[in-house]
Amino acid sequence: MSTYISDIDAWQESWDRQQEAYLPDREQRFAAMLDAVDAIRDTAPPRLLDLAGGTGTISLRALRRFPDAELTLVDLDPALLALATATLGDRASIVTADLGRPDWHTALPHRHYDAVLTATALHWLPAERLADLYAEVRDLLRPGGLLVNADHMPDDGLPELTGRLLARARQRRTARHAAGAALSWSQWWQQAEQDETLGPLVRQRQAIYPTGHSPEWNPPASWHLAALSAAGFTEVGTLWRAGPDAAVVAVR
Repeated sequence: MSTYISDIDAWQESWDRQQEAYLPDREQRFAAMLDAVDAIRDTAPPRLLDLAGGTGTISLRALRRFPDAELTLVDLDPALLALATATLGDRASIVTADLGRPDWHTALPHRHYDAVLTATALHWLPAERLADLYAEVRDLLRPGGLLVNADHMPDDGLPELTGRLLARARQRRTARHAAGAALSWSQWWQQAEQDETLGPLVRQRQAIYPTGHSPEWNPPASWHLAALSAAGFTEVGTLWRAGPDAAVVAVR
């Protein structure tokens, strides 16, 4: 049963503003991901899997681009899943599953997808598990289908410049938080916990992640490309880049 959230549009906007403080070029990466989907889709409605989809950010943009798309969103966070369910309604299948477990895909409604899309999420997984997940995703794709993962993926040929870019980004983000232009990650969760509807779900989340997520692990894009090749994809490459962030793409 879904949770009714009367001010869902405001919560989605609040989430977007909080995320944009960390990722100013967030919409550009989503556009590049959906361009790739458009390039491989045929005349049938695309079947898409929003992996670690959170509040439904990618699903919402996919439905604007492809109104007839068949969407599945999978995540484990009860608070974010409630926001996704309240927003997407019957336009997507919402699945609760733990990507840290190898059997996560058994909860999906379909065996094959045209594309699997994920952004700023898989850095919570350790290296060995992420490499295994890439292979599991490959098996979910139809021939010619693709995976796109957009995340913090520095260019290992630019260590000094990457460090400077990250430092400047932190300065701008700190100024925005100080001025109240956007909530920080921790502030957003504190505010959600105070909400009558979301509060109990945030506390459920804290039980699932008693020490928070695992430490962020942000290897260079070259690590992802090597892991995707090892997982058996026929084509792998960098689809999009902006400073220390990139989107890697892999075609089955």
